[in-house]
Amino acid sequence: MEKLDSGSTSNYNRAVFIWLLTGCFLIFVTVLVGGITRLTNSGLSMVDWHLFMGVVPPLNEADWITTFESYKQYPEYQQINFNFTLAEFKSIFFWEYLHRMIGRLIGMVFIIPFAYFIIRKKISRKLLPKCLLILLMGSFQGFVGWWMVKSGLAKNPDVSHYRLAVHLTTAFITFAYTFWVALSLRHNNQTTSFHKPILKGLKILLPILLIQIVYGAFVSGLNAGLLFNTWPKMGEHWISPAITAMKPIYLNFIEGLAGVQFIHRYLAYIVAGIVVYLWVKGRKLSVNNTQRIGLNFLLAMVTIQFTLGVFTILYGVPIWLGVSHQIGAFILLGGSVFALNAFRRVAD
Repeated sequence: MEKLDSGSTSNYNRAVFIWLLTGCFLIFVTVLVGGITRLTNSGLSMVDWHLFMGVVPPLNEADWITTFESYKQYPEYQQINFNFTLAEFKSIFFWEYLHRMIGRLIGMVFIIPFAYFIIRKKISRKLLPKCLLILLMGSFQGFVGWWMVKSGLAKNPDVSHYRLAVHLTTAFITFAYTFWVALSLRHNNQTTSFHKPILKGLKILLPILLIQIVYGAFVSGLNAGLLFNTWPKMGEHWISPAITAMKPIYLNFIEGLAGVQFIHRYLAYIVAGIVVYLWVKGRKLSVNNTQRIGLNFLLAMVTIQFTLGVFTILYGVPIWLGVSHQIGAFILLGGSVFALNAFRRVAD
C-alpha cells in the first residue's frame, strides 16, 4: 500500500475505509439473516430469481396467492409443507425475501460508492485491483446463492450441503478480505513489532478456522447437529463407531452425519488450542497495544464460540443458539484477520 500524504489524501482514504467497513457490516447482517433463513427452513420459499425483478414483494392478497401457487409446484411444498396455510407461507417467505434484499443492498453499497471513488480519483492504482476483486467476490456470492437454492428445487427438497458450504464460506472469505483491505488502509503508514512465532501461528490458525467454518456449514446442511446431543462424548463414546458406518470410509467425513459432527467437534479443540498457545506466547513477548488487543480478543471470542457450540449441541440446535454460533464464527474470523493484520511485518 502506498504511504499517505497528509491533507486530502488522508481524507479520501478515510472515506474508502468507512465504505469498506460498511460493506463488512452488511455482510455480517446478511450472514445473520442467512443463518435465520436456514434454521427456519425458509430458503426455498422464493422459487425464482431475477436480478432486477422481484424487488417488490407481493402487495395484496391476489399477489400472495399467485406466489404461494408457484411455491406449491415444487418438492418442498409437495413433500414437506403440504399442510401450509398462506399465513405460514408468508412467515418463511419473509426471511428469504429479506436475505435477498440485503444481498442487493450490499451490491449497491459496493458498486455506487466505488464508481464515485473512481470518477473522483480517490482510489490509488495499488488499491484498485483489490477493490475490483471485492466486487468480483460479491458478484460471485450472489450467483452461488441462487446456485445453492436451485439444488433444493429439484427432487430432494433440501439444498446441497456442499453448495451451502460454498455459499457460507465465500461470504466469510469476502468479509475477511474486505476487512483486511480496510485494516491495511487504516494502518498503511505504520510498521509493526515483528514476532515470527505468533505470525506463523496466526497464518496456521486462519485456514484451519476456514475449514472449521466449512464443516459448520456441513453440520447445518445435513442437520448433523441433531445427532449426539451430548458433550464431551458423542453419546457414550469419545469417538462414535457411527463415524465409520458409510463405505467408502471418506464419505463419512463429508456426507455422514456422525463423521461430519466428529470433525466439527474436534477441530474446535484444535482452533481453541492454537488461540490459547498464541495468547500465552504473546504474554511472554513485547507486543504493542494493538497486537495485545488482537490476542485478548481472540482468546475471549474462542471461549465464547466454544461455549456456544457446546450448548448448541446440548440443546438440539434451537434457532437462537444456532444463529449465535454462526455469528460467533464470523466474529472469530474477524478477530483472526485483525490479529494477523496487527502482527504483519510491515504494512501491505
